[in-house]
Amino acid sequence: MGKKVLPLSMRPRERLKEKGAKVLSEQELLAIILRTGYKGATAGELAAEILHYFGDLYQFKRAELQELTKISGIGEAKAAELLAAIELGQRIGKASCPKIGHVSSSYELGCMLAEEMKDYEQEHLLCIYLNTKNQILQKKTIFIGSLNQSIAHPREIFKIAVKIAAARIVICHNHPSGSPTPSHNDIVFTKRLKECGEMMGIELLDHLVIGGSEYISLREEGLWN
Repeated sequence: MGKKVLPLSMRPRERLKEKGAKVLSEQELLAIILRTGYKGATAGELAAEILHYFGDLYQFKRAELQELTKISGIGEAKAAELLAAIELGQRIGKASCPKIGHVSSSYELGCMLAEEMKDYEQEHLLCIYLNTKNQILQKKTIFIGSLNQSIAHPREIFKIAVKIAAARIVICHNHPSGSPTPSHNDIVFTKRLKECGEMMGIELLDHLVIGGSEYISLREEGLWN
């Protein structure tokens, strides 16, 4: 009997690339983890055998190495891979977004970022992502530009906010010239970002501009209304 070859549209890896993992069945997901089947059976068929053996995912997640090796095509190496995948999945399920600090005021954040960014020779646009308790979920550099130029689109900022379920953001960028005075473009960009955030339900708390060891808060200066 020749090797069974599925059309591209039916291959789990191809479907995952095209449509994402969420549309795949449990059998397809397991087939991707297995990678190969055994003589006379494809990875998909082996996946079906495993799921049928255990009956449901609850029983499968409680599988032991000796139990897995009773299934045709599952040796100790493949059984170990499956157990590792099960354990990793359970740990991921229990994981929560780590908190890396807390923001209590623009002054505190401005002083910290001024110390961090005062010697940058290029403009850096940073975004601080916060939850509803102002705990920092992530701090990410969104853009690094040439001197006196900072170009970033709100979608780059909010894409991450949506992904990590941030409720609020603070943006910050530096002026390599040493002056923290916001430019006209800084103010326009801030207003645009604020409006986008209001539409998405993600609050822009502040925009800090760093120059040397000093900073200016656009919120405190009332420059975005």
